[in-house]
Amino acid sequence: MTLTFAPILRDAGIEPTEAIAIRHSFVPIHEDSGLVGIHAHSTDAEILEYTSIQGSTLSRTFPAVPPRFWLVFIGESRARARLWAVVENRGPIKDDGVLRTFDLVQSEHMADLRQRLVIEWKSARAWRINATTAIDYPVIEIADTKPVPFPGFDELTLNYAALQTAMTDPRYGAWQTALSSVIGIYLITDTSDGRQYVGKADGAESIFQRWSAYAANGHGGNVGLQETDPSKFRFSLLRVFDPSTPSRKIDQAESHFKDALDTRKHGLNRN
Repeated sequence: MTLTFAPILRDAGIEPTEAIAIRHSFVPIHEDSGLVGIHAHSTDAEILEYTSIQGSTLSRTFPAVPPRFWLVFIGESRARARLWAVVENRGPIKDDGVLRTFDLVQSEHMADLRQRLVIEWKSARAWRINATTAIDYPVIEIADTKPVPFPGFDELTLNYAALQTAMTDPRYGAWQTALSSVIGIYLITDTSDGRQYVGKADGAESIFQRWSAYAANGHGGNVGLQETDPSKFRFSLLRVFDPSTPSRKIDQAESHFKDALDTRKHGLNRN
């Protein structure tokens, strides 16, 4: 028997008719409003502010009279949605005819499930739904709160879904610290056809920062990856360096691996 969101919401004391569910995606700019979006390193305050600004009543993208509770999820790969928090709506505080700003505060409802509860978001094209619909969504995971040990740079191999989790989940704090401490050369393999991409993180950008960009949009700004399916990617490290290493040495190592793996001619590197 599949566990659904219904009993979890019921145990939290939230009536579905008094709630909506929202699934945020990591986007630089929100298409509807033009507002700056959220990313993998957005703070709770930034996510709360982003959530508080919604379309006007005329836009019909958001309820004219939103309910008391908003169940806020962060979208992951495919149809996964991880609970960020439950917020309580205390009413609108600003309306300029285009956008409305609401007075939101984080609620203690389901506080023990923040960053742990993952549901299957079946309405792929809908970013917000009524909780009366969400209650039938399957629960995919209730993650363990124990920290996940870092395996070491030489043992690190991640598919795309695992990368997104490792870059944002508090359980991966040791990973985030380790990857923030180094720069270097990494490899992305498209497992659908075997093509590879050699990339680098240098200067002020750590491996963690570079990989977080991939977690956010799938291509990290690399032209050769923009037409590929990031869900098929596998990430690994080829060589790591101390952040004080001169950029010239990083460039030489990157060029060496591009030649060794022939990623310019038979892979995804464009230069």
